[in-house]
Amino acid sequence: MTAHNLVLAATDFSPAARHAAERAARVAHETGAALSLLHVLPGGSLAELRQWLGAGHVLEQQLHADTLAQLQQAAQALQLERGVPVTTLQTSGVAFEEISREAERQDAAVMVLGARGMGFMRRLVLGSTSDRLLRRSTRPLLVVRQIPHEPYRRALVAIDFSPWSSAAVQSARRVAPSARLLLFSVFQVPFEDKLHFAGVDAATIEHYRRQARAQALQRLHALAQRSGLKAGEWEPQVAEGDASMRIVETEHALDSDLVVLGKHGQSATEELLLGSVTKHVLAEGSADVLVSTAREP
Repeated sequence: MTAHNLVLAATDFSPAARHAAERAARVAHETGAALSLLHVLPGGSLAELRQWLGAGHVLEQQLHADTLAQLQQAAQALQLERGVPVTTLQTSGVAFEEISREAERQDAAVMVLGARGMGFMRRLVLGSTSDRLLRRSTRPLLVVRQIPHEPYRRALVAIDFSPWSSAAVQSARRVAPSARLLLFSVFQVPFEDKLHFAGVDAATIEHYRRQARAQALQRLHALAQRSGLKAGEWEPQVAEGDASMRIVETEHALDSDLVVLGKHGQSATEELLLGSVTKHVLAEGSADVLVSTAREP
């Protein structure tokens, strides 16, 4: 990022949102970007309040004033702690619609949200605001789950060699400029079960497996070179199996504090990917997740 870029963090003043805002401030400080802190009052609740008490009631005015004061207090704390310029904005409506609208209006380089809940509850939350933002917005989305004690150190970048892969590398470099990039690719022997069923011997299948692994490594090195990565800035990681499972396993094994995914990948539709790999990593992993929305022409 450069100085004219902006990081947009949405907050509902929960602990998870506070961690997300702190991470957003760290990213802004490290990349020379400005920070915008957004709070969205729920439009449905406001409509009910107006229906009960009438529009412009003193209670509604007090609600706006109290939340605005809380928002400004949070912004001042971030500005003092991280030394980044912070602007504030309070709107009302449907959260994901307002966040997306503000990201476009302010030309945000990345949107930042906090993840809430664990297990089933996490899936419910991520199935609403984060998931809808992923479907609607063309802006990168950073979902924060960890308390941000330090800049990102190790970013696991999932690579499937689709048009979104190179952009995922660049997104990782912008959001985590000091992190070591672990370019990770998952391979499988095509139709391995059918090969066994057809009587292909184990040695031949193992030969295909070695070929697939070698090809994945070769393509990772080529992608790193195209992306301008230098020796020491990155390392290749290759595994066999299901992408959803292997990404989470490798995140834990390599102590990654950030996982970077392309929005679409090789899946035929956005719905398919968001229902599988991205959702699985968001629900089952423990690192922060950056979803890159750009692609090569």
